[in-house]
Amino acid sequence: MGDKAHTHPGAAGRASAADHPASVRNVVLVGHSGSGKTTLVEALARTAGAVNRAGRVEDGGTVSDYDDIEHRQQRSVQLSLVPVTWDGIKINLLDTPGYADFVGDLRAGLRAADAALFVVSASDGVDGSTRVVWEECAAVGMPRAIVITHLESARADFEEMTRLCAEAFGADDPDAVLPLYLPLRGPKAPDGHAPVTGLTGLLSQKLYDYSTGGREESEPGEDQLPRIEEARNRLIEGIIAESEDETLMDRYLGGEPVEVATLIQDLERAVARGVFFPVLAAAPAAGGARQGLGTVELLELVTRGFPTPQEAEAPRVTTPEGAPRELGPCDPGAPLVAEVVKTSSDPYVGRLSLIRVFSGTLRADQTVHVSGHGLADRGHEDHDVDERIGALSTPFGKQQQPVSHVVAGDLACVAKLSRAETGDTLSAKDDPLLMAPWEMPDPLLPLAIRAHSKPDEDRLSHGLSRLVAEDPTMRLEQNPDTHQVVLWCLGEAHADVALERLRSRYGVQVDVVPHKVSLRETFAAKAAGRGRHVKQSGGHGQFAICEIEVEPLPVGSGIEFVDKVVGGAVPRQFVPSVEKGVRTQALKGLASGYQLVDVRVTLLDGKAHSVDSSDAAFQTAGALALREAAADARIHLLEPVAEVSVLVGDDYVGTVMSDLSGRRGRVLGTEQTPGGRTLIRAEVPEIEISRYAVDVRSLSHGTARFSRAYARHEPMPPQVAARLRQQSDDAA
Repeated sequence: MGDKAHTHPGAAGRASAADHPASVRNVVLVGHSGSGKTTLVEALARTAGAVNRAGRVEDGGTVSDYDDIEHRQQRSVQLSLVPVTWDGIKINLLDTPGYADFVGDLRAGLRAADAALFVVSASDGVDGSTRVVWEECAAVGMPRAIVITHLESARADFEEMTRLCAEAFGADDPDAVLPLYLPLRGPKAPDGHAPVTGLTGLLSQKLYDYSTGGREESEPGEDQLPRIEEARNRLIEGIIAESEDETLMDRYLGGEPVEVATLIQDLERAVARGVFFPVLAAAPAAGGARQGLGTVELLELVTRGFPTPQEAEAPRVTTPEGAPRELGPCDPGAPLVAEVVKTSSDPYVGRLSLIRVFSGTLRADQTVHVSGHGLADRGHEDHDVDERIGALSTPFGKQQQPVSHVVAGDLACVAKLSRAETGDTLSAKDDPLLMAPWEMPDPLLPLAIRAHSKPDEDRLSHGLSRLVAEDPTMRLEQNPDTHQVVLWCLGEAHADVALERLRSRYGVQVDVVPHKVSLRETFAAKAAGRGRHVKQSGGHGQFAICEIEVEPLPVGSGIEFVDKVVGGAVPRQFVPSVEKGVRTQALKGLASGYQLVDVRVTLLDGKAHSVDSSDAAFQTAGALALREAAADARIHLLEPVAEVSVLVGDDYVGTVMSDLSGRRGRVLGTEQTPGGRTLIRAEVPEIEISRYAVDVRSLSHGTARFSRAYARHEPMPPQVAARLRQQSDDAA
């Protein structure tokens, strides 16, 4: 790392299929929105030679052209794969969205990768959400490195940003987060800012100048040596501290020189083991220059320091019935196990599935078994079927390069898999297996929609089913209480993209309507009602009279019907008719049109006619009796209450608790958790947290996580109920 200058064209270029897992590196780029991940990917691709003479990505269009929605939103909204080759190694660069609404694609990228590049802007610093992802990677031992971008900013300070990265990412060992290179600044501009023109290699003690459009190596001047020496000594000590050679530190402290080759070897091993986290700097090339600053050094780190798929831990697999199976090392000759990490629709080639092969070899025209996890609660159709693999290809921008096979450890796209969805497992049809699913956040922002027109209504179901098949962080709900179609999303931007995809991909125009919560009604006290349904208009008449008493029951009791008729005032065969009429009316609601619950309805008396009484007449009388009882009674509105858990940094605990109280929430308790966070448990009316997914993110600067679960219905305060009724009347 830092000792070779790759300038020969045979070492780099456009990537195709790999021949062996040892020649693959799968790297995910992580960072907040605007940190420069996509720009960095383009710079790496350009340095690796995957560009044409016009400076465009060779396969057609820049990386960010992959989705037209990204142009309109001016940010990445989905995972994209950019494969390049460097020194004979295929590098699958997985560019993830930085905005929190698209964390599902970030999770998919982490699943498909074996190492991570954390991209940090020198002008913006490290945000809370990036720290959270770092801790998740640390929990599973994923190797990581840090890339500092936006060095051209007037506020950029590489040394200070390195120190902040050590504080943010090196909680256990700050000396494991150290730079491999220092920026080399050119003459000051008229505004006083000295641009970064190159890098100083701390181990090689060489200067790498990018100011001429290439990478030129030279020796440092005498005046530069003291600055290099201090940082170099600290780096050497950090590398030796993580060395597997326990005698190396004693020899170093004893004054014995350590060969640079030994240090580089130990550095590469420490990075691959996930115990040392180098900091590098990178910037895109200026003008028509081929190589961006720091891109060669970064490609060297990836190819020489990051692990091969063979070094990664094998995922857990079971049979579809749940019996555990042992999956060996990443072997192209082993049984096939692959996973759909992303599903998308391309306007040119149709449906595309991005596949990571973990074991075996996937071949074009092969028939495989598709095992799904049955996410029926999110609107996904369960499936466990055989499918034929269509064309295999390596993606780049909007183009696809055909390949005949994909070996274990590599990634590729499969066209037109009709049943496979994101998260599904592909395996041999005669030996089906199922990979354990990766963790996905629950979508907690409701988006109530309805078709704009009759033609849209005909296409809506198909469009929604395709959306949730592509994105497991969406949940589709057909609410039986409110009769609304609700698409649950992660945030407003996520919802905007869903609506745009419905319109542009599936030709469905929808209207967004106010989301309704499932309110209920109940009686506040005992009440009585008499239902009289007597009609004679020629021919067979209708005659039914019944008298009932209604009394409230505890929350969760539902509707209880009791027959206390004596003397046959209501014939036996018509008692079930009265009950059916009562229950039907209860479903329709009384005072406000919400379902009636938690009451006991007692049938006390009634009258019948030997000829004109009927099942239908007593159903009508039962409904009339319940309505009459409600006319003179006090009816309570019941609202759903959710159990809410919020995991938030200690700095924001007071703010979040105050906000919950303002939402009529009752804080049940708090609990300290590792990493300087607090878990807040509370009960909050659901009507108050429809937009909480957006609001809590703002309150905590993107660091909080929350979950919710239905607890019960309870009486709504009279003033809130009155306000709700007024809003309903105004809307009508």
